[in-house]
Amino acid sequence: MMGSNEFRFFLSCDINLPVTFRVVRLEGNLPPVTKVAEHNPAIEPRYAELFVECALYIDGAPFGLPMRTSLQSGEPPYCWNELITLSTKYRDLTSQAQLAVTVWDASCRKEESLIGGATILFFSSKKQLKTGKQKQLKTGKQKLRLWKRIEADGSFPTTTPGKVPRHERGEMERLERLLNKYERGQIQQIDWLDRLSFKAMEKIKERESSRSGNSHLNLILDFCSFEHRVVFQESGPNFFSPSPMSSTNELVVVWDPEIGRINPSEHKQLRLARSLTRGIIDRDLKPSSNERKSIQRILKYPPTRTLSGDERQLLWKFRFSLMSEKKALTKFLRCVEWSDVQEAKQALDLMGRWETIDVTDALELLSPVFESEEVRAYAVSVLERADDEELQCYLLQLVQALRFERSDRSRLSLFLVQRSLSNIELASFLRWYVAVELHDPAYAKRFYCTYEILEENMMKLAGGVNGEEDGLKLWQSLVRQTELTAQLCSIMRDVRNVRGGTQKKIEKLRQLLSGLLSELTYFEEPIRSPLAPNILITGIVPSESSIFKSALHPLRLTFRTASGGSCKVIFKKGDDIRQDQLVVQMVSLMDRLLKLENLDLHLTPYRVLATGHDEGMLEFIPSSSLAQILSEHRSIINYLQKFHPDEDGPFGITATCLETFIKSCAGYSVITYILGIGDRHLDNLLLRDDGRLFHVDFGFILGRDPKPFPPPMKLCKEMVEAMGGAESQYYTRFKSYCCEAYNILRKSSNLILNLFHLMAGSNIPDIASDPEKGILKLQEKFRLDLDDEDSVHFFQDLINDSVSALFPQMVETIHRWAQYWR
Repeated sequence: MMGSNEFRFFLSCDINLPVTFRVVRLEGNLPPVTKVAEHNPAIEPRYAELFVECALYIDGAPFGLPMRTSLQSGEPPYCWNELITLSTKYRDLTSQAQLAVTVWDASCRKEESLIGGATILFFSSKKQLKTGKQKQLKTGKQKLRLWKRIEADGSFPTTTPGKVPRHERGEMERLERLLNKYERGQIQQIDWLDRLSFKAMEKIKERESSRSGNSHLNLILDFCSFEHRVVFQESGPNFFSPSPMSSTNELVVVWDPEIGRINPSEHKQLRLARSLTRGIIDRDLKPSSNERKSIQRILKYPPTRTLSGDERQLLWKFRFSLMSEKKALTKFLRCVEWSDVQEAKQALDLMGRWETIDVTDALELLSPVFESEEVRAYAVSVLERADDEELQCYLLQLVQALRFERSDRSRLSLFLVQRSLSNIELASFLRWYVAVELHDPAYAKRFYCTYEILEENMMKLAGGVNGEEDGLKLWQSLVRQTELTAQLCSIMRDVRNVRGGTQKKIEKLRQLLSGLLSELTYFEEPIRSPLAPNILITGIVPSESSIFKSALHPLRLTFRTASGGSCKVIFKKGDDIRQDQLVVQMVSLMDRLLKLENLDLHLTPYRVLATGHDEGMLEFIPSSSLAQILSEHRSIINYLQKFHPDEDGPFGITATCLETFIKSCAGYSVITYILGIGDRHLDNLLLRDDGRLFHVDFGFILGRDPKPFPPPMKLCKEMVEAMGGAESQYYTRFKSYCCEAYNILRKSSNLILNLFHLMAGSNIPDIASDPEKGILKLQEKFRLDLDDEDSVHFFQDLINDSVSALFPQMVETIHRWAQYWR
């Protein structure tokens, strides 16, 4: 991984893996081979039967036996796409190790069978800026120009270099080098721009091929890639030889093997300064005025902030005087030297006597930063004070935190199971959250252990005196949820195989539900809804079930409920909705935090549940997309007038409806900004007929966006126009709600950051790619360096910049943001 300030790499001498590469294809045309048939004097054309011979040469001498691919015959192109594994390991390669590849034709006489050969070095020969004169292992696609009718020469230097001579390189060679970087993840992927680029590249390729007449033969190899660059280093002392002083002003970054290690002298000084023999004196120490200010500043740090040596020393020195401040415990535990047995013992003793912390801080103690089992057990004891409603808000993250525990049967695991036994809703969600993670090979055993504990303990539950179900029936009711989703997956497969348009597929769906799968119309026993386990569903209504017109053909199903009502859900297969599940959970949590401060912004935290790594259920909310509304009604105001007309009201609609619209716009503007929601367009902004606007489809979060120049606030022109424009009193009210909501959520920044930190080990795409970077991006959005008044000015400026971008003003940045919604 390369950043502006760091360069991470592996040393070749540390890689104990066999050398592997893939022979992909041969580019260029071969003349047909002619052969005299035994019983027919006529000469008939016959195409070649090719194979590639690969030999490893180290310092100009052959090393090991050559390897051959299988035969490829017929008409060009000749594609092998075959993996070759040599007996030699990467650690055995020298800086002059090279691969000699020769293409042979098995259908010819020996003197005509040689097609051509080329040689390629495993390590780059040019100087690398990041590592001085150190050589890097070549990775990714490699294009070798074959020397026709010449066998590959493995001597050093070789007479058959596969590298295309510089003076012969055209535009296509340059693009192929860029494509190689793109495939290795060194160039950012932007879907819509990539498609355009690939089309343009195809045209250039056709033009170049016709110009050169395709006279050259090129063999494409694909070298193995690693997580980081691989730098050549011979076995032996693990250091780089100093490179000679350069006469140029070029800055060369070299590897320092001691970077990141503890300075022994500083460590010794720290140990002496924190000597436990001074514990008696420390008890009576009180911080001075300046020290008190420094401590208060440290206590306000976000949970992501790493404490410096001086800051850790300050907290340790005044640990006894801080025991009455509950906010100080997490910071104190961060400054403990856990490798020192005596210091760790004293820290745990103090923790037991400290002022009891809040649940928010307990979540921090379950993050991967804290490894001590006693500290994590203490965090669980604090969580025991949370009620079921609050616990459900954090359940998804608490399940993910099982990855950071020291054992499979941890205190956290047993706590989650224990609480679930008295709440069927918690039990249902816990079972699903754990079951989905069974696909993770690294932690499958741990999650399965929790699943077994839940099953074992639930089966032991006795029936209640008030007619409550016994444990066996409760567990079976949860298992039937899985059986239902399996049947829905089967239906989706059958429906997708139907040829024809969406209407044909809908007919097939209803036919299946009414015929072959009629047991789904009326269940033998009610099933707890996976989305809302307190609701019992009794069957599917075929006539009210449909299919959405999209590539994956998600099902829209209407279920009857035991109470006589109905509920509508969307079932998806082929899409990982765990990221959507996380975002909607955060919307629900933020809605709760705002309501606790008496601010109801009429959000729509619809329910989402991943029932597998590529399937799940979503609550269906009757609504229309802004794209559809603008197409049919031309404006949002016209649409709202249809449902809530009021001649005396603002813009001809009721004041209540307009207020609902303004509040929901404000709520989602703030939330999408904080969570860095990307890829917003008029199809994933939905509006309910009571005026509540909400967002769906969260494939891009934490600042990722497939479109260039995303504006900071996801606010479209039509939303502002529905408030009467940027000068109206309603727009002013919108800004006021935004700023109020932003400051309320800033107060809970530690809670939100802690929850995302617990997701650090999850398989959610936008977090798994770089958890640390994602959490820092989230922290940045809270602007914790500002007080409430300054944050209001900051957020108003954000809104003003984004809105002015939506109207025709030819300022460069604003113009770019305006393109986002087109």
